[in-house]
Amino acid sequence: MATIERQETVLTVTPNAASKILQLMQEEPSEDVAVLRVAIQGGGCSGFQYGLGFDRGAVEGDHEFEQHGVRVVVDPFSAPYLQGATVDFVDGLQESGFKIDNPNAVASCGCGHSFQVPDEEAPEGAQGCGSGCSH
Repeated sequence: MATIERQETVLTVTPNAASKILQLMQEEPSEDVAVLRVAIQGGGCSGFQYGLGFDRGAVEGDHEFEQHGVRVVVDPFSAPYLQGATVDFVDGLQESGFKIDNPNAVASCGCGHSFQVPDEEAPEGAQGCGSGCSH
């Protein structure tokens, strides 16, 4: 299957996030890790939830771009919901981990792992974010 490469930058990866992603990529078997896949899916207490994971590469229709040495792919369904979002890595006393700041979200749960967009109903099965959040 041919990969359609698009250079449109859907979202921004901060230097802190890129550094952590590159570190985590080095800890994985090289044949399984070529890109960071950022996606959304139905679920979570606010309607959609974010997904960050490593993948072997882009597939047909993916938006593919590189920032700070990290190749990023976003599927065509997720791209409109992630347009203009920022992926950051926070390493602090009270909060540590990846954080997504999404200008398209009109509401999110207390833990920030799920969100809702304007004029959208929560997808079927959106019951709790599964990350210990009780919001």
